[in-house]
Amino acid sequence: MSIEQQEEAFDKRLAEMGIRIKDANNLKVSENVFDEVTLLALYKLVHKKWLTAIGGSISTGKEANVFLGERGDAAVAIKIYRIQSANFTTMSSYITGDRRFSHVKKSKKELVFAWTKKEFSNLARAQEAGLPVPEPLVWDRNILIMSFLGEGECPYPQLRNVAIDNPADTYESVIAMIDTLYNKAELVHGDLSEFNILYHDHPYLIDMGQSVTRDHPRALQFLMRDIRNVIRFFKKKGCRVKTEYEVFNAITGLNVAEP
Repeated sequence: MSIEQQEEAFDKRLAEMGIRIKDANNLKVSENVFDEVTLLALYKLVHKKWLTAIGGSISTGKEANVFLGERGDAAVAIKIYRIQSANFTTMSSYITGDRRFSHVKKSKKELVFAWTKKEFSNLARAQEAGLPVPEPLVWDRNILIMSFLGEGECPYPQLRNVAIDNPADTYESVIAMIDTLYNKAELVHGDLSEFNILYHDHPYLIDMGQSVTRDHPRALQFLMRDIRNVIRFFKKKGCRVKTEYEVFNAITGLNVAEP
């Protein structure tokens, strides 16, 4: 069967599920996204009325694809973790040591399912702490549905692509978000950089699948890396920044000295 025939069959299957396709050119089976597991999860989400339409691709990351979707009149973001191409080693380093997921089996499929649930849980904790993040709506297997951060069908840009009017204020805002995440949500983002922060009037945190609780054995290591990435970015913008050790100590209440 040719790629064109596969895509036609795939579109037909989605239509049979009751899913309206808004941008068929962006839903290619060749992307290795919509396998049988994913289609089953989609079917359940549609059946429970969490999803009525799938649109174009918003982003393609190392582990997941994000599509614009609809739930009735509301825009949603559909994050689909790719099971076959998931980085087992990387994911394991964030799952191992997280007491919330100590029961997870070591198969790639089970790990991806746990990762999806983990991002849902992390976003919920961050939102409860008052942080600007996508609202997690529901998850099933390797699919996470969230509120859409954007205008019309255009997502808010990554921080790295924004001409910031006042970089110093934005720097302070991001540091405050790291502090709140650590001290109120009791989480460390774990992969924070200008790629995982969106900006529209103010910054938003995204991509929290790898985020760990404060009692994770590598939490402080991840926190220092997050701080270092943020300081590096804003220093290039000409901001007066504190050292990574000063910020780390202020957030954690520890007294780590510079080497």
